[in-house]
This record gives sequence, structure tokens and C-alpha cells, in this order.
Amino acid sequence: MALLDPRLPYVGRFTAGSQLLVLKVPRRALKARIGYVRRAVLRPIRSTGGEGGLASAFLAMLPTYAADLAPAAAEGVMANVLDLIALALTSSTVDHQGAATSAQMLVLMNVRAAIEARLADPSLDATTVAAAAGASVRYANAVLAREGTSIRRLILARRLARCRTALADPSQAGRTVTEIAYDWGFSDMTHFGRSFKDAYGVTPSDFRHRGEDLTASINSRRQRSRADRPVEGA
Repeated sequence: MALLDPRLPYVGRFTAGSQLLVLKVPRRALKARIGYVRRAVLRPIRSTGGEGGLASAFLAMLPTYAADLAPAAAEGVMANVLDLIALALTSSTVDHQGAATSAQMLVLMNVRAAIEARLADPSLDATTVAAAAGASVRYANAVLAREGTSIRRLILARRLARCRTALADPSQAGRTVTEIAYDWGFSDMTHFGRSFKDAYGVTPSDFRHRGEDLTASINSRRQRSRADRPVEGA
């Protein structure tokens, strides 16, 4: 496998009987995971084992199942695909400017993966994340500082994003705001409410009510639209 930049010219040669799978990846989403994307372009990714092998095997299954995925499932799979691609690129990239940059990319990816894996744990902190990522807290925060964040701020941002998704999900309407917040690692509801408002401009309850009002408005318009349709034969 290799990452191609469609803005740059390239030529490919294939052996007889070969098959090609092209996957379009949003540049911004990939950049958020590995940093400077240009360094990873045209670096060969081995598909015989490790991160490259896992990514290759997963991608090979996509054409078989992608068309049958529900929208919510497709969104989750897309995030997993991006994470796998980022891991494969990070592990295979050899930076011409030195190994330090590749190491930083790997730490960045490992920190994000460690946070996502333990996000619901209320005891998750910078020390735990850094240890799981194989780096010191100081070094991990220095790498994240280039992205304008830190371990602590990244944990908070990801928890808030998960809560926001849950609050907007109609299937979770029966759960209270407090339950959702606790399930995503918040233990102080005052802190949660203040942080949510700082991030999204509204309180968690107001955000949920706005979503409910929007859903009710959409349903009402649909019902009126059906009522206004002419009866066949009239």
C-alpha cells in the first residue's frame, strides 16, 4: 500500500491480473492523526504483518461489506479505517529529516489511541495515557503542543464530543444527562456542564432540548406534507 496525493502527478505500473483498491481519505482527518501528511506520501507500507498487515486485511474487506452498513455504523467504521491507516503510515514512515519526527508522529498516534481506549474510565489522567503511549508526560505534552493541545485537554475534548453525540442520539433519549456524563468519565456535573457550554455555547440540557425540538419540527413538517398530498382518484 501507499498514500497518494491527488494534487501531485504520479505513474503506476501493475502486473497482469492485479487488482487495485482506491480509498479516498479526507486530508484534514488524516492530518489530525499523523501531522504533516506530505512526509507519508509514497512511503511503501508492507502488508505482511504488524500495523500494515492489519490495515491491509481490514481494507480488503471493505468492498464486500461497505454498501450494507447503516449510516451510524459506516461512520464508526470510517473512524476505525482512518485510525488503522494512520497507524500503518506512522509505523512505516522514514522521515528524511531524521527519526525524531517519526517518533513524534508515533507518540501522537499512541496518545490518541490510549485516550480513546480508556475514555470512559474516570481515573484516566495524563500519567496513565503517557505510560500507555510509551512516553513521558512531558514529552507527550510537548508533541501535542504542536497540535495546540495537551493530554488533559484532549481527554476533556474527546469526552465532551462523545457526550454531545450521545445527547443528540434519539435512541438515548431515555437516559439522563448525568448518566451520559458519568458513562463517559465525568465525575463532577458542575465541571461537565461548564466545560460543555464553553465548548459548544449551550448547556447539555439546552443542547438536548434543541435536538428534540428540531426532531419534532421535522416530524411535524412530514406529517403536514403527507396530509397535503392529493388522494388518488380525487
